[in-house]
Amino acid sequence: MTPAPIPNDTIGLLEGLLSTRAIRRYTDEPIPPDALRTIMFAATRAPSGSNRQPFRFIVLTDGPNAVAAKALIGEAARAAWNHKRTTDRYDEGSGAQAATPKARMARTMQAYVDNFEQAPVLVLPCLVRYRDPTPFEGASVFPACQNLLLAARALGYGGVLTGWHFAVQHELHTLLGVPDTVFIAATITLGRPAGAHGPVRRRPLPELVFEERWDTPAPWAIDPPGTQFTAAGPPR
Repeated sequence: MTPAPIPNDTIGLLEGLLSTRAIRRYTDEPIPPDALRTIMFAATRAPSGSNRQPFRFIVLTDGPNAVAAKALIGEAARAAWNHKRTTDRYDEGSGAQAATPKARMARTMQAYVDNFEQAPVLVLPCLVRYRDPTPFEGASVFPACQNLLLAARALGYGGVLTGWHFAVQHELHTLLGVPDTVFIAATITLGRPAGAHGPVRRRPLPELVFEERWDTPAPWAIDPPGTQFTAAGPPR
């Protein structure tokens, strides 16, 4: 079988970087193998420490292991979100008003975990550990995850990186035959967005970028005209 060439990127690198948001709602449309191949190829082009390339990816669509893994993580996600929804008081304060950002976030997260098993694609990015865990080891797997999400955006798909799998890591290792020396670093769901990508909202640039010393905004760190902002969560 001759693989198809990499498709042209009609989005553009900067537009993709500035508009790739967390997508938690998907249509039922599957992601075809050629698109998955392109997305995963981009992921494997990411940098890693000493170019060891210790990242590996388990891609799960609709096979028996996929169904079982999605069920395991979906159950864990619902339990974790229910706890977070209570402890972070998502239904109190402004969360009691349906139109507020806090209430919208709660609805989005609830729908995501309730429908986790219906995500067209589940990707488990893994790290093959070659030494004891260090605070820096994520630098050899998370750039690949960002490449993956940006490539999905370029092809009209979307996804979100979460840690919902942490409570069922042992079960996933057993189910999927993952060696003990391998760390499952994240859970990424992918699919055709039921909504849309768009300019993401973040805190203003002067709050995040300093020059020369801590908490000293750089004079050139000015947000472009029309930038929309949001506060750091969880919202009140």
